Amino acid sequence: MNVETTELTRRLGRTQAVAGVTMATGRGVFGLLGPNGAGKTSLLRMLATVLPPTSGRIRLLGRDPGDYGQRKQIRRRLGYLPQNLGYYPGFTVVEFVEYFALLKEMPPSEVHRAVAAAVERVGLGDQAKAKLRTLSGGMLRRVGVAQAIVNEPELLLLDEPTAGLDPEQRVAFRALLRDVGQRATVIVSTHLVEDVGAACTQVGLMDRGRIVFRGTPEELTVRAEGTDAAGDSPLERGYSAILAQARA
Repeated sequence: MNVETTELTRRLGRTQAVAGVTMATGRGVFGLLGPNGAGKTSLLRMLATVLPPTSGRIRLLGRDPGDYGQRKQIRRRLGYLPQNLGYYPGFTVVEFVEYFALLKEMPPSEVHRAVAAAVERVGLGDQAKAKLRTLSGGMLRRVGVAQAIVNEPELLLLDEPTAGLDPEQRVAFRALLRDVGQRATVIVSTHLVEDVGAACTQVGLMDRGRIVFRGTPEELTVRAEGTDAAGDSPLERGYSAILAQARA
């Protein structure tokens, strides 16, 4: 398993953002669903080694992120897109992705090829030399995905990656997720149930800091049967049914 957590918790002030999450995830695309404030971003930040846990245990790619040397090894093999990615407006698309490739300590001889490939994979080859300040919000999000995949990560963590993407771009992005998930562990935090249904092999539903459901998209759909849960699709109704049951 590339991701293993045991009773993982994180307190932010008086709030317990993550409350005892135990999970194990291997290769494939794992969709992390949940309402605002459920703890998804805090969980992803801990898995990205950005935020230390308050208590509990994490192993990533067979290593302990609490150890400095092992954490460096993890970060070389990790790709992460945070919810709010800062950027330098004067950088071009290529310069920005190259900057992250160097931060990940990729061999210099591989950087040029890897950056060009990542930019093409997110559909920005024709904007490679454009300054970031000239790009739309959706394009900037795709640049963020490019920096996350430039090192061909074994663990890819994406927080709300489709924010700002139009329907055509979201379809292309789902295809990219499925492709990466064939050889890596991908965890995608999203509000969009339809993205999970189209791209994910496994789903986790998080509420109030806990994972209250884990299964396939098909199993999530089944949970709506025999209920009057709200939603415009079977997946949305399954989502609503599980939340209602967890809060009962």
